[in-house]
Amino acid sequence: MATHGEGGLNLLSFITNFNLAMFILFTALYSYQVIYVVVALFKKPKKPAAAAKNHHFAILIAARNESAVIGQLISSIKKQKYPQDKIDIFVVADNCTDDTARVAEKAGANVYERYNKKYVGKGYALSYALNAIKRDYGKNAFEGYFVFDADNLLDENYVAEMNKLFDQGYRVLTCYRNSKNYGTNWISAGYSLWFLRESKYLNNPRMMLKTSCAISGTGFLIHNDIIQKNHGWKHHLLTEDIEFSVDSIIHGETIGYCGDAKIYDEQPCTWKQSWTQRLRWSKGFYQVLGKYTKGLLKGFALERRFACYDMFITIAPAIFVSLASILVNACFLLNGMMGSNFYIQHLVFSTTTTAILSSLFNFYIMLFLVGLITTVTEWNEIHDTSPVKKILYTFSFPFFILTYIPISIAALFKKIGWDPIPHNISKSIEDFERS
Repeated sequence: MATHGEGGLNLLSFITNFNLAMFILFTALYSYQVIYVVVALFKKPKKPAAAAKNHHFAILIAARNESAVIGQLISSIKKQKYPQDKIDIFVVADNCTDDTARVAEKAGANVYERYNKKYVGKGYALSYALNAIKRDYGKNAFEGYFVFDADNLLDENYVAEMNKLFDQGYRVLTCYRNSKNYGTNWISAGYSLWFLRESKYLNNPRMMLKTSCAISGTGFLIHNDIIQKNHGWKHHLLTEDIEFSVDSIIHGETIGYCGDAKIYDEQPCTWKQSWTQRLRWSKGFYQVLGKYTKGLLKGFALERRFACYDMFITIAPAIFVSLASILVNACFLLNGMMGSNFYIQHLVFSTTTTAILSSLFNFYIMLFLVGLITTVTEWNEIHDTSPVKKILYTFSFPFFILTYIPISIAALFKKIGWDPIPHNISKSIEDFERS
């Protein structure tokens, strides 16, 4: 029979091996993203050739009580260095109680008003718009469809740059996503850094390595052939963008990235807004994970398509790996402290406490480096803040990401609907072109 001392030493050995295994697992799963960073830092993307044709696009904007910002978006579309007769703007005023429809129509958009309290969310608004366009203009009136949120602003070359890659044969494209309000506070800066990192260090290297990119909420382009094949917009989970990305990749589509096409959007700046939005995102990721994991694993394991693995890692809640390690070590700590051997108690306490603190510290350092590298390389793209704040927000960035822990846990148990995030920062694209 093992003594208390031998049992304690066995427990210590198990703790050490467990933490080593978790470290190896995490490193193995995510090490490819280090390669992405290296590629983005040291390899320059090729400039696309000039387009042989100016394709005819429809622009879809789903708007719910967005009268404060939608006029500026439409204005930035009207200022595109692209033939205006090749751009048609459609706004879905979705369950609005303000004058979004009137403002959008006055600014030059074609407006459809939708009232449906049962089927709520951006996906349903896009379905409504596409069905209405098919009814009023025919199914082949447009070669591609852009999708924007009402708070977006477009760089003047946005459509022209996207058209170049569309002309090369990409049937789904995403773009460089920047922020209108980086400098408001640590919350808006946290969002902004994440999206800048996603553009520069995920989609950019994916494009250079010729694997598939991923749609990120807004600012994307879809070929009409895909719209017709899907009979409109068929993705209605809480994160319809990532659902569309995953579904497209499973079916063999390669999503392209255009780094020269830039949009700006407004980020939440209060904890309540951020909690609400990220709770929906987390729940949506769980929904996508539940619905599409089988297809992604099949695509990777049987068809050897790396993009399927990449997307599985993207939607898998990585933060749970670190959280699981912390919780298991905490259980070991409580178990070890209940023993009668003081020496073993001390060793267990020391080992598990060090493991928990090391997990948190390593997670912080990793995220800090991600934020720092992104800040340094994208320095000139970060607007609406001072140089000092740019540096300070790299230190708060890891805390912003760590707040996903309680959000991700709450999303497991809470019933979540689509709650809109209000937008009220009315800036013009000229504000960013001058800064």
